[in-house]
Amino acid sequence: MQIAIISDSHDNLPNIYKALEHIKKLKIVTLIHCGDVCAPAVLEEFAKNFSGRIYVTCGNVDGDHEGFKRIAKKYSHITIFENAGEIKIENTNIGFAHYPDVAHDMATHDNFDIIFYGHNHKPWEEMVKNTKLLNPGTLAGLFNKATFALYDIETKNAKLVLLEKI
Repeated sequence: MQIAIISDSHDNLPNIYKALEHIKKLKIVTLIHCGDVCAPAVLEEFAKNFSGRIYVTCGNVDGDHEGFKRIAKKYSHITIFENAGEIKIENTNIGFAHYPDVAHDMATHDNFDIIFYGHNHKPWEEMVKNTKLLNPGTLAGLFNKATFALYDIETKNAKLVLLEKI
């Protein structure tokens, strides 16, 4: 089973639509967004264009937390986490946050198999103790090329997807 990981989409609707189309073609049913969606209306576009589970943690430019909560209440397949989230899929403990320092702190507790994070717009993968940390980069393409990641729960392999290549 694969899951999709997006971060720092910054209201870039053309990139969001393109990524979601690719994710749907792969029949992925779980999406994690590591923050900086920006506007609640854009979160609603995620909800309208992806029917699988969507987990979102808030980033530094996601100022309207109440607006995000309203969208999550309207669409039952969205779950919002203020600072960091944790879920379990097929016996895999998954953590996610916006900030790298929060993700690193989460990894030191050794409660997770993998932790996803964003904020700095740089794709990155590393091990901290026994936990893999992964940054999918920026879907908006700000400061770096537009990217997102796919993670296979069974094989534990991650793949970076360059938006211009799909």
